[in-house]
Amino acid sequence: MKSNTFTCAGLLALSLTVAGCASGPGGGSIYVPAGDRSSPDEAPQPPQTGEPRDEPRVERKSEQPDQPVRQPERTAPSYQDEGDALSPAARSLIQRADSLMASGETQAAVAQLERAQRIAPRSAQVYFKLSQAYVALDQLGSAEQFTLKGLSLAGSDSSLQRSGWLLLADIRRARGNVAGADQAEARAASL
Repeated sequence: MKSNTFTCAGLLALSLTVAGCASGPGGGSIYVPAGDRSSPDEAPQPPQTGEPRDEPRVERKSEQPDQPVRQPERTAPSYQDEGDALSPAARSLIQRADSLMASGETQAAVAQLERAQRIAPRSAQVYFKLSQAYVALDQLGSAEQFTLKGLSLAGSDSSLQRSGWLLLADIRRARGNVAGADQAEARAASL
């Protein structure tokens, strides 16, 4: 019984849907096009917005002829000409870190050096000191990365570069990279 009721309701809904779709333009359609058209198959003209003007044609980007796109020139990363000078606050933090390192409190020294890094993020001296602290913690991978960052910021200060290259040579030798250590020592000797 319930099955017959659902079937009848479904057929009724289907017939109403078909009847609604079957109504044509003159048979109860809601849409009425504006304006007078000569034939029902002709599309209406777009509305005019005043008098036509003689304006220059603007070409869209998709309509413009293909032009070669100039790629920006890529340059190799280079060293700075001058490294940033240490501020008095950063210098004080480095001195405090040195005394902590001397007393064996390496973790506390690293915390002081990280504060100095936030104050002077473009100072090679801070990165070299961080590298030395990480060597003391036996974290040679981090130490090497900090040394390389310091070298990139050393600028034209040859004594600072030399100490950085020698530090890098020691770290690489401790990591077992003898060839890399020899290259770093040769670089330090050329300065």
